Amino acid sequence: MRRFESKVAIVTGAGCVGEGWGNGRAMAVRLAEEGAKVFAVDRDLARLQETLERAGEAASSIKIHDCDVTSSASVAAMVQACVDTFGPPDILINNVGGSAAGGPIELSEEAWDGQIDLNLKSVFLTCKHVLPHMVNRKSGAVVNVASTSGLRWTGSAQVAYAATKAGVIQLSRVVAVQHAPDGIRVNSVVPGQLHTPMVEVRLAKQRAGGDVDALLASRLKRIPLGFMGDGRDTAGAALFLASDDARFVTGTEIVVDGGMTARCD
Repeated sequence: MRRFESKVAIVTGAGCVGEGWGNGRAMAVRLAEEGAKVFAVDRDLARLQETLERAGEAASSIKIHDCDVTSSASVAAMVQACVDTFGPPDILINNVGGSAAGGPIELSEEAWDGQIDLNLKSVFLTCKHVLPHMVNRKSGAVVNVASTSGLRWTGSAQVAYAATKAGVIQLSRVVAVQHAPDGIRVNSVVPGQLHTPMVEVRLAKQRAGGDVDALLASRLKRIPLGFMGDGRDTAGAALFLASDDARFVTGTEIVVDGGMTARCD
């Protein structure tokens, strides 16, 4: 029997900024391949359509929905649409996020506020609207995608991104303890410097003047395993945490970074 047979999962950020396996796309497809009914959410339906095209036979288990996860009304409508389509969610995976370069001097106040909304408020809002369904059923698993930037310096000043991803980790721990008596587990996956489509589309412009090869080389130097993972590696950890294999795991994190945070340099 597949691990998620008869389970309903919401995956936010299930589109992708380019071709390949971003975290959200990989998690949505892998859940569907293992039997879940997946409500795949993004603010860009075209990106979600690309996820469906990459899902192959598993696409029949995925429904797509556009949603602004920084808006409470939009999130509430999305969760209700999932309930109407598949039933109450058993699994919530929060994957929406993005980085903005700069420390307190360089970063604008507007960019700071935008990072808070995108990376942290989005997790708060989805939990707000999904958790009541899990509490009613006395079961559920929430997996929030954080970042190694929330644990340590990762090579560039991105103070808002780092602060919000640290916030995701602590939010997860607090909600895990609060709702453990309700049979709900809450954990974080903490990806490191993966090679996802975001590297080419966004990060190289921010940090390497558009030189993708230079950025990849600098990131690779930090990884003891000597290669960069991608969204499928994040998906492997997330699916474990969402599954019954992790029935005694809550309020903690799995770091997926090839050993980078274990280094002291």
